[in-house]
Amino acid sequence: MKKSVEEDVFIPLYPKSTVEDKSSLRSKFQERRFWSAVKLLSNVVLWDGIIQEEKVRDLGLSKLLNRYLLLNILNTPPGLDNIEKCNKVVACLPERWFQDLKGGSTLPELLNFSQHLLQ
Repeated sequence: MKKSVEEDVFIPLYPKSTVEDKSSLRSKFQERRFWSAVKLLSNVVLWDGIIQEEKVRDLGLSKLLNRYLLLNILNTPPGLDNIEKCNKVVACLPERWFQDLKGGSTLPELLNFSQHLLQ
């Protein structure tokens, strides 16, 4: 899994003017790569409870979400596309990771994502 996250994930960052046209090849390629990385996130998180939680959170959140997915989400204009991307990422996260958290707090790896959701 580590090798896949570190070597197989690639989401290009193009200038906004280049990807604003959803029918452009660059925009379509960037979107395919994003959704491929979301699928990898969901697969990594499935290992929670089988391998150490710290390793799953490191691969899934620190490396995959914060390094690749969040950059794309932050560069997606506010609107339905951004909401859909955020919803899919949230759907990947195991509920048990949040059971012992106090109200208003989140996992340290999710601080930047949480701030984006609040905005």
